[in-house]
Amino acid sequence: MNPVKAWRAEIIHCLDDPQKVGNDAAYEYFKDGVLAVQNDKIIALGDAEWVIATLPKETVIEHLPDAIITAGFIDTHIHYPQTDMIGSYGEQLLTWLNTYTFPEEGKFFDKSHARDVADRFLKELLRNGTTTALVFGSVHKVSVEAFFEACEVDNLRMICGKVMMDRNAPDYLTDTPDTSYQESKELIETWHNKGRLHYAITPRFAPTSSDEQLQLAGKLLNEYPDVYMHTHLSENKDECAWVQELFPDSHNYLDVYDQHKLLSERSVFAHGIHLCDSEYHRLHKTGSAIAFCPTSNLFIGSGLFKLNKAEEHDVNVGLGTDVGGGTSFSMLQTINEAYKVIQLQNENLSPIKSLYLSTLGGARALRLEDKIGNLAVGTEADFVILDKKATPLLTSRLALSKNIEESLFILMTLGDDRAIQATYSAGQCVHKR
Repeated sequence: MNPVKAWRAEIIHCLDDPQKVGNDAAYEYFKDGVLAVQNDKIIALGDAEWVIATLPKETVIEHLPDAIITAGFIDTHIHYPQTDMIGSYGEQLLTWLNTYTFPEEGKFFDKSHARDVADRFLKELLRNGTTTALVFGSVHKVSVEAFFEACEVDNLRMICGKVMMDRNAPDYLTDTPDTSYQESKELIETWHNKGRLHYAITPRFAPTSSDEQLQLAGKLLNEYPDVYMHTHLSENKDECAWVQELFPDSHNYLDVYDQHKLLSERSVFAHGIHLCDSEYHRLHKTGSAIAFCPTSNLFIGSGLFKLNKAEEHDVNVGLGTDVGGGTSFSMLQTINEAYKVIQLQNENLSPIKSLYLSTLGGARALRLEDKIGNLAVGTEADFVILDKKATPLLTSRLALSKNIEESLFILMTLGDDRAIQATYSAGQCVHKR
């Protein structure tokens, strides 16, 4: 049995969605708290005086008077092959794909290149406090193998899948219905539930898959009901019109996936900006989730995600950075942009709701809330230490903070990777600034 490790600081984590239970009941906060970990699990959480009295006398407690500890951030939509093209100028979605994305993803036939990018990608996530992500690979099987092999080094809880794409893309980036089915099946058999890793069936989006390929994606989901399904939905108005042309028998964009049996409790749809009420209703009824990707939606000019509509229909929502359509790996910066997206719709996004979306909300979207997403005793010890004195501006601004909610909002507005003092995965330090 490994020794108990403990950290003493301000501690906050979410217990539920504030939209459902109210702000005050949605989180737990300890002004002077202790988080204790043994092996890879959280074994105690609470007020310092009480927890310390319960710990073995030899326990080493790391005291962090200028820090806030919270659950590791969860990114529900991101493309690791797009790491090196983040911040590409001047196009909307469909032109952006052809100009920047496809040529970059074409390099991932080379496993050594894929591993190099995967290593840098994971370091960037951890540097920004993200401990779990739902990740697109490329169309190449080796891209997913390289990614999972990189994840094993630090025992990360990650989800990834090989892109399925058999039309409307360059020849060097297309597979076939049969090869996409077979290669996905082999990856599932090898990697799904290996350690802390999971597989996601990953058709890129409806326009780049034939009916036959989408049918085989649905067959895979039926054969392996505990794997994920990850794709894009209603990101851009031109894209939506194109989908209607390609699938004239569909009632709407979501119906294309529904007809191919791709909606499930483990299905996550990125963006979901231009949805009608019946689509929200169907997402709720099937337990499917949406990944809200504000930096990407603003950068590519796609539109404003309607969080209030998703809440009205009780659809699970997590946050996604969508790198490289998005402009930052930082969940703090993603929250910053999410706040602005909601402001533009004459509403407010509270700091507690923001924390929920980036932690427990993401875990619920991924059906992993029994393992990650908060700091409950018995869950996996994935957490992040936020430094309240990371920059001169944070130091002076937080000195004026009146309560934890205000402190969170300041960190979410002014913070970035510099505010991440350390990141822990399964109780082990995987990043220290």
